[in-house]
Amino acid sequence: MADARVNRLANVLVRYSRNVRRGQKVLINGPAAAEPLILECGREVLRAGGHPMYRMTPDAASEVFYAEAREEQLKFMPRSTLAAAREADHYINIMAETNTQALAGVAPKRQRLAEMARRPLLELMLGKNEWTLTLYPTAAYAQDAGMGLEEFEAFAYAAMRIDKHDPVAEWRKAKVFQARVLSRLRGADRFRIVAPDTDLTMSIKGRRFISSYGSHNMPDGEIFTGPVETSAEGCIRYTYPVCYRGKEVTDVHLEFEKGKVVKATAAKNAAFLRDMIAMDAGSSRLGELGIGTNYGIARFIKNILFDEKIGGSVHLALGRSYAETGGKNQSALHWDMICDLRAGGRIEVDGKVLQADGKFRL
Repeated sequence: MADARVNRLANVLVRYSRNVRRGQKVLINGPAAAEPLILECGREVLRAGGHPMYRMTPDAASEVFYAEAREEQLKFMPRSTLAAAREADHYINIMAETNTQALAGVAPKRQRLAEMARRPLLELMLGKNEWTLTLYPTAAYAQDAGMGLEEFEAFAYAAMRIDKHDPVAEWRKAKVFQARVLSRLRGADRFRIVAPDTDLTMSIKGRRFISSYGSHNMPDGEIFTGPVETSAEGCIRYTYPVCYRGKEVTDVHLEFEKGKVVKATAAKNAAFLRDMIAMDAGSSRLGELGIGTNYGIARFIKNILFDEKIGGSVHLALGRSYAETGGKNQSALHWDMICDLRAGGRIEVDGKVLQADGKFRL
């Protein structure tokens, strides 16, 4: 039996997030597990007068690739993939993993080679800035979240506002609220995060904060920028495990001097953490500072698309900056890590409290 929420999500993605117009070409990308949403997105693109372009991969394609690929194959990027990306006016990228630990045993070096090969594709899509990333609920995501599939589906669609009578109106309300937060950040210099085992200060002078309310991520709800690359001073202990390339790193504690990580510890997979920080010249510096504003996401589920939006949290990404923020850091890495401020934490902007215990003071 068809799930009406899938069609409602597709409608929001095509009509609101991407605002597809007649004659525009939309590249819809996702694994086979996401087929129901891929098809509904295509249906909505056609109804909008656009042209759907599909790229659907087998669920275990990455497992087979990393198990069999030689070095020259890891470095290969098909010209046809780049050509399709160049032709498209919009991109809808759908995550739908059936095994979130599928790549846990793959050597980081092999994954880095493949990521470097895909970098031109990533830069092309980011450069056009006409992309949206979303998630189709699967049993694997539900298991990570400690939920049954039906419970996780309800959680995910609620976080996306799909359970509301008018999801688009809800995202427009989020835009209005976040504009009030932006007004406190505009023209500021010193940004300080204080929480248990955390006291980290950085400069945001001259940088632009982006308000994100459903155009590029779904679910959404964050305000982010790229901090001044040489400015981070102090330490931070991240509240939740951080997951990257199928590996879970727990109890991460980082110390910064002049914007660079000078000490990194973790209770689990500390060597992997340090390998990632040493990936390239920019991977030891902050590329993103984000503030979560989606209070419909109240719990950690081991999925960064949701977790970084938790209302009352901040997240910092090591590595690549987003150029539109004014950030200049270049790296093959972009690794988000989350600090929950809802129990004794606060954000200060130029010495004044912007948020305390997860609640904004506007």
